[in-house]
Amino acid sequence: MIMRSCTKIALVSLALLVLLGVEPAIASEFNYGDALDKSLLFFEAQRSGKLPPNQRVKWRGDSGLKDGLAQGVDLVGGYYDAGDHVKFGLPMAFTVTMLSWGAIEFRKEITDLDQLGQTLWAIRWGTDYFIKAHPQPNVLWGQVGDGNSDHYCWERAEDMTTPRNAYKLDENHPGSDIAGETAAALASAAIAFKPYNSSYSSLLLVHAKQLFSFADRFRGLYDDSIEDAKQFYTSSGYSDELLWAATWLYEATNDEYYLKYVVDNAVYMGGTGWSAKEFSWDNKYAGVQILLTKVLLEGRGGAYTSILKQYQAKADYFACACLQKNDGYNVHTTPGGLLYVREWNNLQYVTSASFLLAVYSDYLSAANAKLNCPEGQIQPQELLDFAKSQADYILGKNPKSMSYIVGYGATYPVHVHHRDASIPSISVLRAVVGCVQGFESWYHRTEGNPNVIYGALVGGPDQNDNFSDDRSNYEGTEPTISGAGPLVGLFSKLQSLNGGYNRGSPTTTLSAYHTETTAPPQKSDAPIKYLHSITSTWTVAKTSYYRHKVILKNTSQKPITNVKLMLGNLQGPLWGLSPTAQKNTYELPQWHKVLQPGAECTFVYVQGGPQANISILSYN
Repeated sequence: MIMRSCTKIALVSLALLVLLGVEPAIASEFNYGDALDKSLLFFEAQRSGKLPPNQRVKWRGDSGLKDGLAQGVDLVGGYYDAGDHVKFGLPMAFTVTMLSWGAIEFRKEITDLDQLGQTLWAIRWGTDYFIKAHPQPNVLWGQVGDGNSDHYCWERAEDMTTPRNAYKLDENHPGSDIAGETAAALASAAIAFKPYNSSYSSLLLVHAKQLFSFADRFRGLYDDSIEDAKQFYTSSGYSDELLWAATWLYEATNDEYYLKYVVDNAVYMGGTGWSAKEFSWDNKYAGVQILLTKVLLEGRGGAYTSILKQYQAKADYFACACLQKNDGYNVHTTPGGLLYVREWNNLQYVTSASFLLAVYSDYLSAANAKLNCPEGQIQPQELLDFAKSQADYILGKNPKSMSYIVGYGATYPVHVHHRDASIPSISVLRAVVGCVQGFESWYHRTEGNPNVIYGALVGGPDQNDNFSDDRSNYEGTEPTISGAGPLVGLFSKLQSLNGGYNRGSPTTTLSAYHTETTAPPQKSDAPIKYLHSITSTWTVAKTSYYRHKVILKNTSQKPITNVKLMLGNLQGPLWGLSPTAQKNTYELPQWHKVLQPGAECTFVYVQGGPQANISILSYN
């Protein structure tokens, strides 16, 4: 525990873009698309509450269905924090913010990988919970579960016998840090959802504004109010979360009030004074500084330009320190080149820093600007290259030649410090596994875990690149949601450098996800591009439905015939394609068997949840 009728029409700029058949721009030994796919799967393994019908992680079951019942509030849902079953609000909110930021900045890249639907679902599993946890303007339920009693037991979530205490923050028991971070999560998620579900986006903003006001008016550290959290996720302060929340609310609303807030409080709250070498669930300063630098670089600073430049100076400090170009005041690195911030679950600090560098690289590139370090000017590409080096280390380019993401690569940790992964699924071992029995029968087993928790990013190696794949090595083998959150944006960006669409082989996908409908990867030389958009959305009985439009275009100089497509995860009606005898496989209508050069064809489908996975199976 630590803390997704044929006609000729013009292509238009659509909200969701899937561009297939692009040659790789930069060769890489790693399949970041596959790593992204698995990272999203990890969030399904961490779900608390009633699992949905399309749950891919089949060894998990419903759990925590009475959370909040004793307190008279519905707190079912959300995410378990790590290898345990406590729902800690601060790291959970930070995780949702990072997922949302990835969906905002790398929307095209994630869409090109056909992963936007899954990403939005990962975000919503958290935001739906936060809405429940915020029943009144000045009330936020910040934690469910007792850290100490939870750690005394080794049992599956489905068997939980430990107390499910719920802890409330209010005017008399403030928590500006957790309320501020939850406001940031909801504001950033509102931006991510706005093109696809404007009513939900608006609801998120209502909660975000109220939570920011609560955090600002009634100030205090959350772990002074929720003492159980103190020994697990101690907060170093709440000023950074107030600035963080205000910055995200400015991005979401364009309301100058929030920009003025971060400017007026720049010195008092440390925004322009704190030189950070860490970005994490606890310390948001570097994130604030880089996000406000974006405002400056885009020419939106206006009367606040001078203060925003001070924020930029601190953003540069963080980036230079990571790149080892900060005149000696750098982030420590291991002999193998990995950023090393803390002994306990160090990789979570690596993923958040790498995400920030990738984002900052894009911001500087868009503004045709450079990074100014004490040791000289740095091109934006160098930031992205460094972020890539950290991702590559995680995926196996390290002294141990080991992937630190479970299920990725040839070698990865198999003794993951995770209760649910280490005990057979309740669908296999139906008998209850008791608190002590879990330790005796499963924790101390020398064999690997019976459940492969795909996509779990473990804590990682020590400062000398050494790693012990041992369940008792919780500093190194326990995964966290806060460590995995930044990977969605980072991996999507890096895969775009390889040409975009690449999610691994069908064999890997089928065995890992226990599904028969996932489409195989697009042929890399297919002369067909397609654009995937959502043209309408509505809600029936709390379920959101989307009208998806897909435009196919022949980009070659020759006619194309007998186009066959696979549509995985198709759950609703479809118009514009004809089904074939093969499962999940469709072809162009009888009257449009030939797709002439430059010709386009449109089909439409409706469903709730993630978009369908589309791939071109064959053509002549």
